[in-house]
Amino acid sequence: MSGGGTGGHIYPAIAIANELKARHPQARFLFVGAKDRMEMQKVPKAGYEIEGLWISGVQRNLNLKNLAFPFKLIHSLSKSKRILKQFQPDVVIGTGGYASAPLLRVASRKGIPSLIQEQNSYAGIANKWLAKTVNTICVAYAEMEKFFPKDKIVLTGNPVRQDIISISEKREVAIKHFDLDPGKKTLLVLGGSLGARTINQLVEQSIPFFQDCNVQVIWQTGAYYFDMYKRHNETKGIQVHDYLYQMDLAYAAADIVISRAGALSVSELCIVGKPVIFIPSPNVAEDHQNKNAFAVAKENAAVLIEEKDLDILFESEFRILINSEAKQNELSKNIKQLAKPMAAKAIADEVDKLLNSD
Repeated sequence: MSGGGTGGHIYPAIAIANELKARHPQARFLFVGAKDRMEMQKVPKAGYEIEGLWISGVQRNLNLKNLAFPFKLIHSLSKSKRILKQFQPDVVIGTGGYASAPLLRVASRKGIPSLIQEQNSYAGIANKWLAKTVNTICVAYAEMEKFFPKDKIVLTGNPVRQDIISISEKREVAIKHFDLDPGKKTLLVLGGSLGARTINQLVEQSIPFFQDCNVQVIWQTGAYYFDMYKRHNETKGIQVHDYLYQMDLAYAAADIVISRAGALSVSELCIVGKPVIFIPSPNVAEDHQNKNAFAVAKENAAVLIEEKDLDILFESEFRILINSEAKQNELSKNIKQLAKPMAAKAIADEVDKLLNSD
């Protein structure tokens, strides 16, 4: 298994490994990531071995760090050959990020059955580079043949946490857990685990507006921003959290969600099926988040507001949504139709096909 750099690449890899482990209890698993990145801590915590490569991405601007990239790539390709020779895998799986590129490249050229999983609606550099040599490409969005060979693509969705699949049954427990007023609508605000500065600023300046709309707010600031905004816990109807450890209950309590548009967040929100306002981060590689959000919004399944338009559009769009049950129901119905709740199983099915192809 290889993939990393961000949780969006690591957690799908762990979810796929967990599903395969349940099917093949005697199987051995080895993860390969980038040294000094978060996978070196997250993967062992999930119970798997990991090897690190000396590899990093290419900076998209003129940067002296790019001078080391060719040497890192050669070193990582060489180490990948040694890892494959020692471990002798039956199949190799990549979930994106620059850490997966050397290992999957060497494996596929050696004829080892290989599969990659692309989480986003706009393919990443590593997966585009690998597409011609791998056997199978599992994707989360339709129309990915513009990036990959059509005959290799399987639409599986993104693996997500399983505790969010039946949240409707948890509504009453969730309202008690967060000590909410059951007579008011609840807004859930998510900016990712690290938080989102622009979304936090938006929520703070919109507190009087939310109160005017008779809305209570569960606000995840991210750990970095929590101290800056925790004083608003003293404001009636506003709850500020650094991190939400029981996301299933947060989703269950929510009537409307404001969120970034990372691939896994989008996949989770499709399963959750609540009306969503996406505010994509403009600061990610290849504008992934905006493209992810657009893929949902074009199906009339979410509201998309770009950061640059927040001052002009946010209050009017939110007011329309909060005051229209019909609009809320329409978005909820449409986003649920995009959900792929059994993605890990579907990807494991494709891995099993590769294992049995001989």
